[in-house]
Amino acid sequence: MPLSPLTRRRLLATTTATFAAAAAMAPLKALAQGLAPSRDQVLATMKKATTFMAEKAAYEGGYVWSYLPGFSRRFGEMEAFPTMIWVQPPGTATMGHLFLDAYHATGDEYYYEAAKKAAKALIKIQHPAGGWNYMGDLAGPESLKKWYDTIGKNGWRLEEFQHYYGNATFDDEGTAESCQLMLRIYLEKKDKAFRPALDKAIQFVLDAQYPNGGWPQRFPLMSGFENKGHPDYTGYITFNDGVVDENIKFLIMVWQTLGDKRVLDPIKRAMDIYIAAHQPTPQPGWGLQHTVADLKPAGARTYEPKAFASHTTAGNLENLMDYYQLTGDPKYLDRIPETIDWLAGLKLDDKIAPGKPRYPTFIEIGTNEPLYVHRRGSNVFNGEYFVDKHWENTIVHYSSFRSVNIDKLRKRYETLKATPPEVASKDSPLKVKGGSQALPRYFTTKDISVSDLNVGALKAADGKTSEAQVAQLMSELNAEGWWPTPMKAVSNPYIGDGSTTVTPGEFSQTRVGDPTDTSPYLADVPKPGISTGAYIENMAALIRYVTA
Repeated sequence: MPLSPLTRRRLLATTTATFAAAAAMAPLKALAQGLAPSRDQVLATMKKATTFMAEKAAYEGGYVWSYLPGFSRRFGEMEAFPTMIWVQPPGTATMGHLFLDAYHATGDEYYYEAAKKAAKALIKIQHPAGGWNYMGDLAGPESLKKWYDTIGKNGWRLEEFQHYYGNATFDDEGTAESCQLMLRIYLEKKDKAFRPALDKAIQFVLDAQYPNGGWPQRFPLMSGFENKGHPDYTGYITFNDGVVDENIKFLIMVWQTLGDKRVLDPIKRAMDIYIAAHQPTPQPGWGLQHTVADLKPAGARTYEPKAFASHTTAGNLENLMDYYQLTGDPKYLDRIPETIDWLAGLKLDDKIAPGKPRYPTFIEIGTNEPLYVHRRGSNVFNGEYFVDKHWENTIVHYSSFRSVNIDKLRKRYETLKATPPEVASKDSPLKVKGGSQALPRYFTTKDISVSDLNVGALKAADGKTSEAQVAQLMSELNAEGWWPTPMKAVSNPYIGDGSTTVTPGEFSQTRVGDPTDTSPYLADVPKPGISTGAYIENMAALIRYVTA
């Protein structure tokens, strides 16, 4: 009896799926028989995955963080329009770095061309002043303003996206990473097409720096964006999320590769702002941000109060130790012991917030008492954040508790204190002739401290990728060319502005409020999707394998 067309289609689909499943398992079966994945097989897997991302996922060369299968929805830190690309890592610049790494590992020009497309996408959304916003819309500024007035405006906990500022930001390393990509893509083949964007990026970092050495969170400076009575915080000197340190790193790269002497004084002033803003005993720490005039701790978003910050203080101590190794100047070590002692004294009693990290995120100025952040309401229009001294029922999307490795800080300080300045700084890029030192060949094969909300901070497993890991990655790549990844982060689609009337329910410890809140939250049952972070992580693992 002849088969009907429908039956034939079903049979064909079943047969194709069976062959695909068998092919996917082949690397694991081969490994079980003692046959390690060959270089050619690994290169073919890398090319297949990259072809999908570059030719299916990319929009005019740019990327967001994740996509639903079929591209029905796409997301950066919030849901994105189809014409938008994301700058925050791991976004378009991170992809560009990965492509350059793959090009160095394979010599395949396809990866270089993909990196060029990513860089050109970033150039299209580069602010006239030279920096980058968290994201850009290739449909133009009116489309981006519409996004801010709909999706962005209704993200209750994402206050940085609730206003269209019209400027660029140093927050979350987006501008710094994009600057690095412009430098790398120019240096790769000295393509003059990228030099204007690179020059603008360098000038942006120089122009935005305050005379005292710090940088604001956003630039050019703006005003008038009060949030529920809180003044605009984006002009304060920002230590949060490595703003100062990331700019220093970029300027050092400019010095070592281009020999541009203009960056030397800004580097020195930036390192010295850590000392100038270091508060006196008995509270020798730092806040997330500091005022420009008197360098005192300042508040930021409404759930970031004016206070000292334990994690920022610990990070700044690490930076000061880095600067000793860059300069050999002992002034960067002078006040580290008293600050470590102060941090150690902030450790919480075990009865407080059991199961949470042991150091309070925020410490009250003048008392050393912990401050805890809470919220009430159901959306951005009727809700608010508030701070008190009760550790119960704190918000979950921004922890009131931190881990601080006191022993690690002490050990590193003691090691450096015992290391003569000339020895500590002997490998410093500041001690070599400008323009004489190449950048590292690989940027993404080490740990990357950012996440696309679906995969964690990207990690390198001891710098090596085993044969078993490679076989697993090869087997998990699907027939279309992407690695199915649980979409842990989802969000409510925009349905209109939230109400000023509180929706019944308990939203004090959720990541999202009522159905009008467009903030991302964790799905009860994650469905598979396409993750930029997973692609970067898996490709980096394969690059480590083929370059071992």
